[in-house]
Amino acid sequence: MNVITSFKKKKQEKQMLYERKMLRELSLERLKTQAIEHFSPLYRIYRAFSSVIEEGCIDIAIEAYLLGANYSRFGYYGEPAEFVKRRCAQEEKYLIDALFDFLCFWGNIGDGLADESLYLACEHYIAYWWMEGFEKGKKRRRLKLH
Repeated sequence: MNVITSFKKKKQEKQMLYERKMLRELSLERLKTQAIEHFSPLYRIYRAFSSVIEEGCIDIAIEAYLLGANYSRFGYYGEPAEFVKRRCAQEEKYLIDALFDFLCFWGNIGDGLADESLYLACEHYIAYWWMEGFEKGKKRRRLKLH
């Protein structure tokens, strides 16, 4: 008898393998330094930058990195990054909102001006990691490592 496998399961396995390969190129130290660099100036006013906030920022950064890497196939085929970014605007907006909500909850920020600057910092942070993943994914595809 033959074993029946579904395409959905095979696609999921292939996606997991690709994500593992992409995460090999990402260092935890770099993630930590970027999180502190982006958000610690905003939290100096209120309180110390805690490890809970740092870990949450790292988790969201990994998601943004993998999102950029997944959409890098369009960049490999010649589409500019700005157009590719429009394709995943909804997912990117979700990540920005999730990070903003997380930081507001753990940071106890209630000031309107601080909220706006925090949201802009979240947008910049997600855009930075999305572009990192996009460029690394494009590079892996050019080198035929995908």
